[in-house]
Order: sequence, then structure tokens, then C-alpha cells
Amino acid sequence: MVRYVSGVSLGDAVRGVEDRMTANRNLKRRVRARAAKTGESYTAALRHFRQTPTGEDDMPENQPGAGRLRVAVAQTIVRDDPRDAAALRAAGREVRELMRAARRAGARLVHFPEGAMCAPDKRLMSAGGPDRVGPADWDGVEWEVLREELNAVAALAGELGLWTVLGSVHRLTAPNRPHNSLYVIDDCGEVVTRYDERMLSNTKVLFMYAPGVQPVMFDVDDVRFGCLLGIEVHFPELFAEYERQDVDCVLLSTTGGSPGDFATQARGHAAGFSYWVSFSVPAQHSETAPAGIISPAGQWLARCPAAATPSIAVVDLDRSAPNVEEAVSKARPWRRKVRSGLHAPHVVTDPRSEARTAF
Repeated sequence: MVRYVSGVSLGDAVRGVEDRMTANRNLKRRVRARAAKTGESYTAALRHFRQTPTGEDDMPENQPGAGRLRVAVAQTIVRDDPRDAAALRAAGREVRELMRAARRAGARLVHFPEGAMCAPDKRLMSAGGPDRVGPADWDGVEWEVLREELNAVAALAGELGLWTVLGSVHRLTAPNRPHNSLYVIDDCGEVVTRYDERMLSNTKVLFMYAPGVQPVMFDVDDVRFGCLLGIEVHFPELFAEYERQDVDCVLLSTTGGSPGDFATQARGHAAGFSYWVSFSVPAQHSETAPAGIISPAGQWLARCPAAATPSIAVVDLDRSAPNVEEAVSKARPWRRKVRSGLHAPHVVTDPRSEARTAF
């Protein structure tokens, strides 16, 4: 069952979607034509349309230059055994059902949790058996089934014209361990980049995964996103790194070992760095901390139901909204000035300043 919670009413979200989809298809056709003619990438050609609009038809709601972007965050039933082909198939079907729901609600991008296709359990994967945690045995994984399901997700993303950010294991060349990753699939159904979790838990780094090495940013229309995974909510320096890269929204996907604590930290990072945070977790954790989207002021804009059901929440990321404009245009620049040494010229030399044991 798919349920919806939204920062806008579902009726408003659905109303006019067919018109927007038609406009989106027309825009994509023009962008592809330009890319074919000039040899530019799709993204580069898209920037041309954003910078030099030819009229209202080029700028429908939620399209380049409209000033906002509708985003859906999903919570799914995360499976834990990648050797189970039926479970992988079920995960793929669920992801695609939520993609369709997100598109019906007018979303331009949908964001899924860590391991949406599968989050391998450390004990199930242990070569020493489930009684002890040891090096993971990846030989029995149904890699071809996983690839087929990922390809089906990508094909649907292209069919729907929907950017899709999806958690999955990414296979490397043996004997290297896989990455724990987020695939970024564009609205043409192409994998445009991939984020690999960098700050791994002891179990992950010792027994399961190879760590990633770099941040990943990507643009959808005029909104810039950054990606984080797993326990990386504990590392504020990663969120600060994305702030320096002028990211508008961080997509945080996790299986949420302590989902309530993770959600609290995510709110703090959103407020501290003045950007949106999309918080995607498994539906299994929703009674403690449902998935949702946090404003640059640190407030929940919309959340999925607190029930163990696959669902989405939909929000318009709108930089012109009063509370957002205040946070982005004033709070963020002020913090940057302070961090760059704004107060240094005002430091004084005074014995009473240096004396710390007297009134």
C-alpha cells in the first residue's frame, strides 16, 4: 500500500500533472535536440534553456527557472539478504511503485533510503556463519538479479522523466569488497553519478565494504544536491563540506541504527548550514523516526506515516519562501564570514581578558 504525506495537498499535487508531464516531455525533446546538434551533455544543454528561456512553455511549474523543485522522499521495506532473488525482485517492484506515486504527485526527484534494493545483514553475510561477525562472503549474492532490477528502475526513471536517487550495493572487481552506494539516475534513465559511503562503521570497514573517497554533487534544474549515507550524519564536517559547495539540499539515506538520534542530528545540520535535508530511512523504523524533509530552519516540512508501510512525502523546495530566503540569504553568508575570521580584527590584548581565575 502506498500512502502520501505532503507539504501541499494531494489534490493540488495531482491537479495539472498531465499538463506538466507534457511540458516536461517537450522541454526534454528540445534539450536532447540541442545536445545532439552541439555535442553537449544533456546537463549542459539543459543549462542553456535555464539561462535563456524562450517563453512560458519552457518554464512550467517545477521546471528550470521556476524557482522551486518538487521532491519526494521515500521510506521502503528494506530487505537484508542479497542472496534471496525473490526479495530483490520485491524490493525492485516496491521502489518502482513509489516512483510512480512520486511522479503522480508531481515530483521531479525521488529519494530512497540506504539499501533500498538490499541492505545486507552483517551476520547473514559473515563467512563464519551467523553466530559471529566476520568477513562478508559476497560469492552467493544474486548480482545478476540485482542488476536486472536496477536496470528496470533506470528504465522507469527515463519513462517517467523522474530523477531517482537509490541506495544499493555496488559490486567491484574481486577480491575487492563492494561499495555501499547511492545511484543517481537522471530523468532520461541514465546513471549520471554514484556516491559511496565514506565514513564507515567498524563492522562495515573491517568486514563488508570498501569506503568511498569523495563527495558527490549534482544539479536538477537550478537546485544543487549532495549525498550522504549510513552513519555519516554523525560527521558535521561532511555537511560543512557540502555547504562550501553551495549545495541547496543534502540527501541523507540511512538504515538508521538509532533513527531518532539520526533525525535529531539531521535537523541540527539543516539549521546549522541553512539548507534542506531529505531524510530517508526504512519503513521498519518509521514508528521512531519516519522519513521526511527538513527545512533550512531545521523544521520538518513533511514526513511519511509513522507506520511500517512503504510511502512518500512530497515537498516543494522553494528558495523564495520567506523562512527559506531568510536562512539562505542572511544566516548562511553571516556564518561564512564568521568562519573566515570576521572577528579576528576585534581580538584585544588585555590582562583582564587573559586572567581566567578572577572576577
